[in-house]
Amino acid sequence: MERAAPRTVPLPLLLLLGGLSLLAARVAADNVMEACCADGQQMATQHRDCSLPYTSKSKECRMVQEQCCHSQLEELHCATGINLANEQDSCATSHRDNTSLEATFVKRCCHCCLLGRAAQAQGQSCEYTLLVGYQCGLVFRACCVKGQETADFAPGDIGDLQEAAKISEIEEEQEDPYLNDRCRGGGPCKQQCRDTGEEVVCSCFVGYQLLPDSVSCEDINECITGNHNCRLGESCVNTVGSFRCQRDSSCGTGYELTEDNDCKDIDECESGIHNCLPDFICQNTLGSFRCRPKLQCKSGFIQDALGNCIDINECLSISAPCPVGQTCINTEGSYTCQKNVPNCGRGYHLNEEGTRCVDVDECAAPSEPCGPGHLCVNSPGSFRCECKAGYYFDGISRTCVDINECRRYPGRLCGHKCENTPGSYFCSCTVGFRLSADGRSCEDVNECNSSPCSQECANVYGSYQCYCRRGYQLSDVDGVTCEDIDECALPTGGHICSYRCINIPGSFQCSCPSSGYRLAPNGRNCQDIDECVTGIHNCSINETCFNIQGGFRCLAFECPKNYRRSADTLRQEKTDTVRCIKSCRPNDVTCVLDPVHTISHTVVSLPTFREFTRPEEIIFLRAVMPVYPANHADIIFDITEGNLRDSFDIIKRYMDGMTVGIVRQVRPIVGPFHAVLKLEMNYVVGGVVSHRNVVNVHIFVSEYWF
Repeated sequence: MERAAPRTVPLPLLLLLGGLSLLAARVAADNVMEACCADGQQMATQHRDCSLPYTSKSKECRMVQEQCCHSQLEELHCATGINLANEQDSCATSHRDNTSLEATFVKRCCHCCLLGRAAQAQGQSCEYTLLVGYQCGLVFRACCVKGQETADFAPGDIGDLQEAAKISEIEEEQEDPYLNDRCRGGGPCKQQCRDTGEEVVCSCFVGYQLLPDSVSCEDINECITGNHNCRLGESCVNTVGSFRCQRDSSCGTGYELTEDNDCKDIDECESGIHNCLPDFICQNTLGSFRCRPKLQCKSGFIQDALGNCIDINECLSISAPCPVGQTCINTEGSYTCQKNVPNCGRGYHLNEEGTRCVDVDECAAPSEPCGPGHLCVNSPGSFRCECKAGYYFDGISRTCVDINECRRYPGRLCGHKCENTPGSYFCSCTVGFRLSADGRSCEDVNECNSSPCSQECANVYGSYQCYCRRGYQLSDVDGVTCEDIDECALPTGGHICSYRCINIPGSFQCSCPSSGYRLAPNGRNCQDIDECVTGIHNCSINETCFNIQGGFRCLAFECPKNYRRSADTLRQEKTDTVRCIKSCRPNDVTCVLDPVHTISHTVVSLPTFREFTRPEEIIFLRAVMPVYPANHADIIFDITEGNLRDSFDIIKRYMDGMTVGIVRQVRPIVGPFHAVLKLEMNYVVGGVVSHRNVVNVHIFVSEYWF
């Protein structure tokens, strides 16, 4: 009969984090979230990597997969650390990167397990302390309890093993009582928690004290309570959970503050923070250091601040080193004494015997004291110079010096520029002039003879000026070349031609649209061709030709019933208006009572205004007042149809004793554009329209502007 092995608490159950346990509890009733967590645990078990992409479309499922994967991965790493502690009693691993997440978890769980085993071996309690953290405490207790079970079940205790087997069978279905530990996850306490079974007892770390609520902790100010060990000359500074002692005064230059708040001399020589040169040896002193030279100077030399050996001038430092009648002469590292001799004046020197002074012949070859080419005349103790023309004798340097004629006679020798030469001078001229035959004056050079300009050249005194023909301008780069002026590109180029400007070398040309226009005699404006007058239209006999800007329109107008065409419109080629006058049949009362007396058709051609700044008056309707009492009659003008976008309005004005209706364009219109405005002139008497004239205006707006 086989004996059942004692049941131990599963390690993954010990290592589940508090947050993950809460998450597992929430999703226990949700099969979808359980499946997501199972996928995350499977990824951790199979791949040992939680950075792989998650395929779930649900954001919440991906979050659960990632958390369960990390939790399972931490449990696997922790299990490796516990096995490492049980197998080799050390936490040395073969991981090269000890800073990785896996190495961190393995090492932490291994250390916590070794602490639990050490507590069991020393007979200490297996109850963990929260000072090492909740998860480490669980591993601590698991390894400690496992060690007790192993020690209790020794091979010789057969009866005990049987009894333990029975107990293990009974406890097999029981859960670990520490899973119900009220201090799990820190419990209600802010720092330390201990579950005695009957109650939960909270305590604080060192440097803190428990508040009256028996749960929270606050810092103890040791500086106020006097529980510090700061010495005289030190001030107590409170810190969170502790305190520190701070000196009241600094140590000063060359000293440093130790951990015991004492001042210690800084050895600049040992620490290498001195500035001694390579030829010097650093010697530490209290609070400073000295630089001593390595090199020792020989006799007759002294060492300077940089360690260099310099000669001692014994003639100055020793009082009268030579006997009377001798002169001291300093030498390298020593000195010599030289016998005094007679002192000859200037222009004399000692004879070969050294007994008397004789004249020095300064003019003797190869010496040339006066300068090359000048005559030297010797005299006792001196000499004199006879200088060549253009030179003078300088008494200070006692040589012949060149006379600078240009500086001595400024503006009197040359017309333009004077340049000095040894013993003479020569004249030169500025640009644009040449030297005259006398070698002093300057005369103008006519540069235009060499044709320097691209078009026209004008010689001026000392220079020349290039100018260009009309339509060209002088280049700003060289001032010589003439460049064509693009009149069309000038700021006013848009107003040179009414339609289009074409630049040509030295001038420009204006052009008009290809059809419907011709160039005006001034060569700039475009004139509309009246196809209706010239007869080049193609209107039929039943159509009326109306000239518009850049073309013509063939329109056929038929007078409505009870109206006939006016006799003045029979010759259609002479007018732009077709007028229909009411002509009622006998006894046609309805026709007679109709207030509309005339219906007119006319055409107005407009350009596209280049700059539309104010209303443009385009149509004038002159009304003749019928025979009615003046105080009861009125004329009302109105636009009844065709006013697109309210581009037109009509106003009434009195001109030369007549009432005039003026149609104005109030908005800019860009052609091509065609609209038919229906205008009415109503004669109102006593509030009733007694007479009405209708005018249909066909408005054509050209796409060009002139």
